[in-house]
Amino acid sequence: MTDGSVLRRKAGGAARAAATGPDGAARAFRLALARAARDEVGLDLEVTRLAEARMSLAELLEQPPDRAFLAMLEGPEGGLGTMALSPEVMAALIEVQTTGRLTGAPPPPRRPTRTDAAMVAGTLDRALRDMEAGLAESPDLAWAGGFHYASFLDDARPLGLLLDDQPYRVMTATVVLGDAGRQGRVLLALPAEGRGPKPVAKKPAAPDPAQAARAWSQALSAAVAQSEVTLHAVIGRIRLPLAQVSAFRVGAVLPIGQASIDTVALEAAGGRKVAEARLGQNRGLRALRLNRIEDAGAAARAPVPVAPHPAAAGAPPDATARPPEAPMARSA
Repeated sequence: MTDGSVLRRKAGGAARAAATGPDGAARAFRLALARAARDEVGLDLEVTRLAEARMSLAELLEQPPDRAFLAMLEGPEGGLGTMALSPEVMAALIEVQTTGRLTGAPPPPRRPTRTDAAMVAGTLDRALRDMEAGLAESPDLAWAGGFHYASFLDDARPLGLLLDDQPYRVMTATVVLGDAGRQGRVLLALPAEGRGPKPVAKKPAAPDPAQAARAWSQALSAAVAQSEVTLHAVIGRIRLPLAQVSAFRVGAVLPIGQASIDTVALEAAGGRKVAEARLGQNRGLRALRLNRIEDAGAAARAPVPVAPHPAAAGAPPDATARPPEAPMARSA
């Protein structure tokens, strides 16, 4: 696809978006879908066509594409809706998150999995939130606002049992994915009867500086609390001369001394101990059961002193010796 064709397509999409007017669920859904794909996973998604219709439940059940990802949406007063992603759209969202790019040829269609649901749910929730925010002053907020992702179906057959037999407002978006020009469809169906919040008459007044500062501090704290931290589960430590480490060979055995699975230290960066735990398993995986939590306000803990290995005192290293009682670690 040439740069000129990309520019023409984007210009045409902007003209179509402007023609829909400043309000309405169609325009809000169009913009929210593109923004969510871009900001959540880095996928360039453009809605080239959007059709609106009012359908019965029987008509709605015929709309989702084969092998579509079906998200169940929950809204105000227990109302249920659905968002269906065609296999092409779901595959693009997964591909960008796993490989960091979108190729020209889509992978073969397959049945959605729970892993797919975990990777797609954030984008769908973001699109629903942005659509609701775009309808703050629109009457469409009453039926299109307040919905969020609840679960997913890998088969369309139970959909008729989960949704109420009532009229639905259905928006079907034809989308272009990335510069490679891959296409797909996104369907959003919500109960036609409005149960959501009423639109606001005007925007709320701007908060005073003190309130804005508090909000900024709370938002920053929340963002920091969501940051990832690496923890190390330490069973034991040994200290060795560099010469012995340089002489490591596959199959060498290193005694760990008094290490025990009952007293595993959970340490953060810099060797600061945050908890004590016991090593075990859960559902076939290695797991730690926390026995004690360190005081979060205590001073940073100094690195754990490690008793020197006998080889450090001049004893020759023995790669075949294996003490009968001590836990062992085998170098790879």
